[in-house]
Amino acid sequence: MKRRDFLTKGVGAGIVAGGAASFTGIGNVLAGGFQGGDEGPYDLVAVRGGEPAQMFDLALEAAGGMSKWVKKGQTVVVKPNIGWDVPPERGGNTNPALVKRIVEHCFQAGAKQVYVFDNTCDKWDLCYKNSGIEQGVKDAGGQMVPGHTESYYHEVPVVKGKNLKTTKVHELILESDVFINVPVLKHHGSARLTIAMKNLMGVVWDRRWWHKNDLHQCIADYCTFYRKPDLNVVDAYRVMLRNGPRGVSVEDIADMKSLMLSEDMVAIDAAATLLFGIEPSEVNYIGLADEMGVGTSDLSKLNIKRIRV
Repeated sequence: MKRRDFLTKGVGAGIVAGGAASFTGIGNVLAGGFQGGDEGPYDLVAVRGGEPAQMFDLALEAAGGMSKWVKKGQTVVVKPNIGWDVPPERGGNTNPALVKRIVEHCFQAGAKQVYVFDNTCDKWDLCYKNSGIEQGVKDAGGQMVPGHTESYYHEVPVVKGKNLKTTKVHELILESDVFINVPVLKHHGSARLTIAMKNLMGVVWDRRWWHKNDLHQCIADYCTFYRKPDLNVVDAYRVMLRNGPRGVSVEDIADMKSLMLSEDMVAIDAAATLLFGIEPSEVNYIGLADEMGVGTSDLSKLNIKRIRV
């Protein structure tokens, strides 16, 4: 197989056939779908079957190593989803073991400092603590930074935006040398799915305006802003299938033990929809962002590396 195969044929087709609400038999589908990949460089790397840190190590190695993005002495901002005051097993936030490993790799590549933050929905200090992300970041030598006060945010123009013409962005996004976006894949009641582009709503101040003015268009608009993530890592270890974005219980979760890595937000979001069990066209902001030139949702144009642990 070449390029889009595991997603569009192996993984995607199998999951769609089985239905997103029930992943019975999905392991067999995936076991036959991961057979290695073509020669690099890769546009997207997908890993299945391991633990979060292990899968990130493998994806990063295939992509060329962290030094491809982080140089000695640079500052890095890592943006996971830390929006909810829930424990890791609820899948409402990015897996803390993955965030910790990303911070460790940044320092190994020579980063001067690594900052981690989110503009949370629940009380910020409880989200940081109970997600497990705060402890993981501290153990790795990184620094948690609050995102709950408007003074951290600076108004910037969104020149190519159709609805969103300006927005207030957290200063770490504007000032850091490297920006790594680390969403968790999950259901979202308004946007259908939270993935890479949707995760960027946590770097701005007034998200309510977005919800009132065509959420999907605003998500796509913001992605035209010049400060895009240098790297996107989608955590699909525990995937919330319903009741998102917060979830109700562990009954909402499917253990998919997967991870994706790409520089292209549109491509990685399109691939993640297939992993979830729907088509990219069912998430409006993906098509809008593609039309606006943010990236491509056509997976046939990508060189994809598939790894099975």
